[in-house]
Amino acid sequence: MQVQRRPPLSAEFPEPTKRDARKPTPLGGLRVIDFTHFIAGPFCTMMLGEFGADVIKVEAPVKGDDFRHYPPAEPTLDGQGAPFLWGNSNKRSITIDLKNPLGREVVLDLLQGADVLVENFSTGVMDRLGLGYAELSEINPKLVYCSISAYGRTGEFSDRLGFDPVLQAESGFIATNGYPDREGVRTAASTMDIATAMMACNAVQACLLARERTGRGQYVELSLHDTAMLMIGFQAMQHLFSGVEPTRNGNTSPDTAPTGVFRAQDTSFYISSSNTGIFQRLFAQVIERPDMAEDKELMTRAGRLQRRDELFSVLNEAFGKQPWSYWQPRLRAAGVASGQVRTVPQALRSAETASRGLVTRLPHPTAGEVPKIALPFIFSDTPLADPFAAPILGQHTREILQGTLGYDEGRVDQLMSGGAFGPIAERR
Repeated sequence: MQVQRRPPLSAEFPEPTKRDARKPTPLGGLRVIDFTHFIAGPFCTMMLGEFGADVIKVEAPVKGDDFRHYPPAEPTLDGQGAPFLWGNSNKRSITIDLKNPLGREVVLDLLQGADVLVENFSTGVMDRLGLGYAELSEINPKLVYCSISAYGRTGEFSDRLGFDPVLQAESGFIATNGYPDREGVRTAASTMDIATAMMACNAVQACLLARERTGRGQYVELSLHDTAMLMIGFQAMQHLFSGVEPTRNGNTSPDTAPTGVFRAQDTSFYISSSNTGIFQRLFAQVIERPDMAEDKELMTRAGRLQRRDELFSVLNEAFGKQPWSYWQPRLRAAGVASGQVRTVPQALRSAETASRGLVTRLPHPTAGEVPKIALPFIFSDTPLADPFAAPILGQHTREILQGTLGYDEGRVDQLMSGGAFGPIAERR
């Protein structure tokens, strides 16, 4: 099969703006030991790294994080796929055989000086490796230990495996997503994984703040299932109050009208008309139908929902007469929230994305340059750390052993010959 090469990035995306080195990062000086893989765990630790923490990603020799091998990949990335790059920037990688007694010694040395541990192995794995919270809190009482799972670490479902689409299914998310005349669909984006990662990052920072008050770390666990149930909370609360089962509504809203996708001459766009004031501005100022803007039957949400089909018909007829370039400034001037229905390539290259500096390029040790999508934070006094690309497997093994742990060459050679880091470590 022919390998499709990435187009060069330099012509499209800038290098990231360097932070003011005089200002500290939010989590500068903290060390995070990362035993995570796939998305929910790595995305959490990636955020901690971009907040300035020193994140050390501990990976199995030879293979590493399974997510390294998800497509698209290319030879110049040394086995890394694009999804891995997305969730693992601002980390250093060390390969350690956790079942090797010498490897375990290295891990314990790392953890003695660590502030945070994050893991998302199957339930019981860390305990079997001798790396459970009960044991580690004895050697490092200040350690914040974050454990991420599919269904929780205790109870009858703790042994169940689960990934993002499974939790979209079981939470009711799929049942409420899509069109009413067909089966529900999942979102292509890893919604539950990313939400869980954000929750984990919040929880870790809450534990760090609590440590400032108590002097001790603590154990915090969270699951994709629990996060998914929170994510479906809007529809869940409507059901709990009304007893009515939420339905699929496509791109329209069951609560407001006219909200949905409309078509200009050249493209589709979305309008959110969530109250009477917006409705009136939409009809009076944008499409110049003051008669409908002042129609007494349309002055209530219920009245607009009852005449939804009529409102959509009038709007689509008007919008179809002009291109989006005509309607967009009119909608903006009238204070009507709207946006073009874009493809992913269009969104990456939009003026809005460029103005926020969200897509940049980073140097990579084997690929030259790789793309980077920034976190959506801009701090006034404690900026994010300067980003650097996701590591090659075991890239920083010697650097961590000698620079972070202070091992001398003799100790490193002894550990390597004993298989503590696996065969790949010999090449780093």
